[in-house]
Amino acid sequence: MMFTPVSAFIGLRYARSGKGNSFISFINRFSVAGITLGLAALITSLSVMNGLEAQLKQRILGLMPHVVTTAGQVPDITEKPLSDHVSDVLPYIETEAVLQSRSGLQGVMIQGLEVQQTPPFDLLRKHMVAGQLDSLKVGQYHLVIGRRLATKLGLNIGDQVRLISASASTFTPFGRLPSQRLFTVSAIYDIGSEYDDKVVLANLADIARLLRSPLEKVQQSRLYLNDAFDYQTTTQYLDRQSINYVSWRDRQGPLFDAVKMEKNMMALMLILVIAVAAFNIVSALVMVVTEKQSDIAILRTQGMSRERVMAIFLINGCYNGLKGALFGLIVGLLLVSQLNNILALAGSPIALDANGSGLPIDVQWHQIVTVTLSSTLLCFLATLYPAYKAVKIAPAQVLRYE
Repeated sequence: MMFTPVSAFIGLRYARSGKGNSFISFINRFSVAGITLGLAALITSLSVMNGLEAQLKQRILGLMPHVVTTAGQVPDITEKPLSDHVSDVLPYIETEAVLQSRSGLQGVMIQGLEVQQTPPFDLLRKHMVAGQLDSLKVGQYHLVIGRRLATKLGLNIGDQVRLISASASTFTPFGRLPSQRLFTVSAIYDIGSEYDDKVVLANLADIARLLRSPLEKVQQSRLYLNDAFDYQTTTQYLDRQSINYVSWRDRQGPLFDAVKMEKNMMALMLILVIAVAAFNIVSALVMVVTEKQSDIAILRTQGMSRERVMAIFLINGCYNGLKGALFGLIVGLLLVSQLNNILALAGSPIALDANGSGLPIDVQWHQIVTVTLSSTLLCFLATLYPAYKAVKIAPAQVLRYE
């Protein structure tokens, strides 16, 4: 076998020795430090970007419909593959309107809902800052608005506002008049997204009356997915069934694509940093091979095979790579766990989490394992050339002048 105890013993002895050549020892330490810092930075950046992506997913896709089908088209979610991806389907109306208060006007998107005690509404209930979501009763013309919109228009619970819908306008002797009706603010939510000043919620039947249309004519179907990012199976099924729909990708796809691209580019740059540190191992091992030519020649003349000689230098290089990857993993996990505390001590806390406590952190262990193994693999690849160079040494030529 290539990796024998003798090869491991000699390889580890070369790797741990710092007396032979201080410059080689310095390069070894430098490569270990580079791998450690690069891997720690990669783990930290990926965990922070995962947290930010999860926050965007909660804040934006928690309020925005995942998939909305047109009026009259209600897919059967008990059929596969919808049953595996869609958690619920509820009646829904979405239309644009103008919200008028005593202090100003604001264009809004109205979502007509039938509030139920189901998981799709848990997020909204959790982020209510005043009033109750269940106040959206039929015929009461109640309205649930975002905190930013309430601040902008100076609204509080119990205030009356006028909703004006141009899509349901009628022609009169005085010209074209939009449909309008007074609503009462019954609750205020705060998800912390850009939609807090754009989306208002009302009862489904009340919005149908505002639009002056029968409920069956304007009622759409809102599909809630188990995972909003896993939408393709659902949309492909709807396409095969010739069901018209609008998904969240049509509205906010570019935003999440930009976040994903930024995360991937940041990971790529940090992997290149690790690669530079890993390939410092090449320089160190080439110098070790040059310095130890006589030792290699003696081992060869004593009967050691080429494979075992190659294993010596593979173990030598991989030792530094594994050491750097292990230190990087430990430092990265410690840094991630204490990142908000470190920022607070540095006097620059960042409050981007949903509860305002700091940076959102999401450690995904499959990513941690992948980047750690990738760093180790880069170090292994860096050792191949010096190890191959070692087995090409001719013992007779090296020992001729010894």
